Amino acid sequence: MRSTGVIKGVEAVIDWRALGYEVEVSLRIVLDKTVPLAFDEFSAAARHVPEVLEIQSFLGRVDLRLSLIARDMPHYQQLYRDRILTLPHIVDIEALMHVARIQSKGTLPI
Repeated sequence: MRSTGVIKGVEAVIDWRALGYEVEVSLRIVLDKTVPLAFDEFSAAARHVPEVLEIQSFLGRVDLRLSLIARDMPHYQQLYRDRILTLPHIVDIEALMHVARIQSKGTLPI
């Protein structure tokens, strides 16, 4: 499966709580679509925020979703004010606070 490209790599699954990160937040971002390079400039800047674990793009009203971690709520508030709100071309943000992981599959029934 490696030789055919089905398996692209092997990853470690990190327990962020064991490293002191208690807060997980998903941020849905809407960008200013009147700015031609908004997507590229926002994505490039978001990559420099170490607590951003994942950046996903979407079709529809929401342009991007950021998955980020923080040590606690004060740390999250600091990240949100100082690092997220300063990212370029944001029109709207919706924060979804992670409460529990009900199912997380890393495998497929192959």
